Amino acid sequence: MSDSQSPDQPQNTGPSKSELKKLAKAAEKEKRAAEKAAKQQELAAQQKAEADLDCATSFYGALPLNQSQSRPRRPRDKIADLSSRVGEIVVLRARVQTSRAQGNKMVFLNLRQTTDTVQALLTVTPEKVSKQMVKWTAGLADESIILVEGTVTKVQEPIKSASVSDVEIHVHQIHLISGIDGRLPFSVEDAARPDTDLETSDVQYNRVLLETRLNNRIVDLRTQTSQAIFKIQSAIGDLFREYLSSHGFIEIHSPKLQGAATESGASVFKVGYFKGNAYLGQSPQLAKQMAIAADFERVYEIGPVFRAEDSNTHRHLTEFIGLDLEMTIEEHYHEVLEVLDGLFLSIFRGLREKYTKEIGVVQKQFPADDFKWREGLEGTLRLTFREAVDILVEDGVRREDLDDFSTENEKRLGRLIKAKYDTDYYIIDKFPMALRPFYTMRDSEDPTLSNSYDFFMRGEEILSGAQRIHDPAVLCEAMRSKGVDPESMKPYVDGFRMGCNPHGGGGIGLERVVMLFLKLNNIRRASLFPRDPKRLEP
Repeated sequence: MSDSQSPDQPQNTGPSKSELKKLAKAAEKEKRAAEKAAKQQELAAQQKAEADLDCATSFYGALPLNQSQSRPRRPRDKIADLSSRVGEIVVLRARVQTSRAQGNKMVFLNLRQTTDTVQALLTVTPEKVSKQMVKWTAGLADESIILVEGTVTKVQEPIKSASVSDVEIHVHQIHLISGIDGRLPFSVEDAARPDTDLETSDVQYNRVLLETRLNNRIVDLRTQTSQAIFKIQSAIGDLFREYLSSHGFIEIHSPKLQGAATESGASVFKVGYFKGNAYLGQSPQLAKQMAIAADFERVYEIGPVFRAEDSNTHRHLTEFIGLDLEMTIEEHYHEVLEVLDGLFLSIFRGLREKYTKEIGVVQKQFPADDFKWREGLEGTLRLTFREAVDILVEDGVRREDLDDFSTENEKRLGRLIKAKYDTDYYIIDKFPMALRPFYTMRDSEDPTLSNSYDFFMRGEEILSGAQRIHDPAVLCEAMRSKGVDPESMKPYVDGFRMGCNPHGGGGIGLERVVMLFLKLNNIRRASLFPRDPKRLEP
């Protein structure tokens, strides 16, 4: 027996049991991995085959970034016109307001353009619309911007969820122009819901508070209500210009930076101006008067007005749009009052005749009676300040509390006048001199009264105006009586020293007119990006 085969050496018996278990586990793991890889390969091949079979790959998907790289000049259509396009193929750009899939073969879309919505339907159709196309469409986020091609089709029953309710679009092609990055702060559908629905419905809806709306104003402005509000605001500006231009007025543009706190130092914004200070204009009042002294005869302006008043109310802003006018007087300041009255009546009639659709859209969310004014031979209701006071006294207000109208008494008077005269629009004339600025002309018979007036809508003041003082000596005396040094406003006073026609005018707050005509209850809803003591953004 050799040394290598000594009986004292142990025999080689092979792997141990634990080693065999490890080997078996490793083999099983390799087997599972191979099976998984095979399945993945099979699935990928199946998906590729399905994709190869997708008949609609060119009919849907995201478009390349628009860098103005081409211009095919293909006409685009408007949702508002679709009722007259039954049977036609249309192409339109719109937002997806809502979407609703039914199984994997059908999806409904509610498409929106400004104040107009229409239902669109996409269904699996051989050779035209694939399951993949329906699935992709169902996955589009609300508020995505899409380009749609489809056939306008008459529906049997009106579609209650759409403003264009008698037709729907049967979609052939749908492409994404711009998607949503992140999550919306609230849905446009929730933001457009009337408070009455929130209070009376059995369904639990999300309430979108005004503060939340203003913090996310871009989304809020997409609602049909907001779109309608600002169409009406734009229309008021157009009607203002149209009426005054047709009555011999020209538009001017006065500076908003001023060298002195002209009307009331406590309520102007001071800004740094090179090595000194300047002030944001409270109104174009002085510039309008100087334009009259320069023989412009009749002028108007639409522009921003700044008020540094810490007023956190439903009707005050620190920056708003002023609609101002000034004109020469031939004989009596009521010539100005009558032009202003004609202006308002023209605006009201224009809105009623051309913007009933938009007014109706707003009233769905903010229910209100139609705005009323008197027409015909009786004309607009006019009261003197004393007559207005008498109405309030008859209703139980103490006369000694009526040196001026508080907001509460202003609204109370509006309710009393509406009940008695059935009008939301009226004029109060002959205000006490103590309540008016230094440049206001006194009444010729009663020095405690002034040749001034306010216009009211739904019990709230929307215009303040008067005959102005055009004589320099009288003006300087009035300035001193109000604590204003004439030397501090020398360029303004000098204009009257060089001769100036008798004149008068008024100033209107655009947002306030919109708020009161539509009864929005808060001026911030009528301001694109409102500014108040607590808000400078967005």
